[in-house]
Amino acid sequence: MSSAESVTAALIVIGDEILSGRTKDVNIGATADFCTDLGIELREVRVVSDETDDIVAAVNALRERYTYVFTTGGIGPTHDDITADAVAKAFGVALPINPQARAMLEARWKETGTEVNEARLRMARIPEGADLIVNSVSAAPGFRIGNVHVMAGVPIIMRAMLEALTPTLRGGKKVQSVTVKAAVGEGTVGGPLAELQAQYPDVKMGSYPQMGKDRVMTELVLRSSDPARLEEAAGKVRAMVAAAHAKAGVQAPQE
Repeated sequence: MSSAESVTAALIVIGDEILSGRTKDVNIGATADFCTDLGIELREVRVVSDETDDIVAAVNALRERYTYVFTTGGIGPTHDDITADAVAKAFGVALPINPQARAMLEARWKETGTEVNEARLRMARIPEGADLIVNSVSAAPGFRIGNVHVMAGVPIIMRAMLEALTPTLRGGKKVQSVTVKAAVGEGTVGGPLAELQAQYPDVKMGSYPQMGKDRVMTELVLRSSDPARLEEAAGKVRAMVAAAHAKAGVQAPQE
């Protein structure tokens, strides 16, 4: 895939609770699946603490490098929900109460009999110039400013926001994959695989050991946006694996 065709992304996961281990992140996998489905290459993930300067530094670094930046976490009603503040600082803009966001929230609060207070209104603070990301689950919106998309950390809400974003994102060429299973260890196929990778620089080749009960296994995964090149490379990898099986005197595993 050429750089002109590549659509890239990074994810910033924000929260002390992630870094402490108290909360187990599932948003990285969901974002990776989402990006893959759209043909977007998720190239980097950073986990940062609830520190304004750390968030600002991550946002400013990544928005210069990638087509899109996604963030999760830190847009709730409490004092340590500082993502909106940090993103506004990163872009050098004010962070007022957004009338549309406030209206969305107050409509939901009226339905549920929820009191309108200062803490809850923090969720209506949106950087100037940003567009809202609709939240179909709990109404509190995310927002996008420039190429940065700010979403909730709660997994069900984050996934809903990703779906809301879909029409606004540009996808790249869809990447396809082929898996070749080898009944030998990585050390056996590592050298020949590296040689094939050099011959096919446009086909990404990865090696993943699988530790079974009674035999060593290695899965070789090839990925490319060019189906013809992918199949050509996969044929070479299959032949290499067959030769390794013959030399080791083992039978090929079932695909």
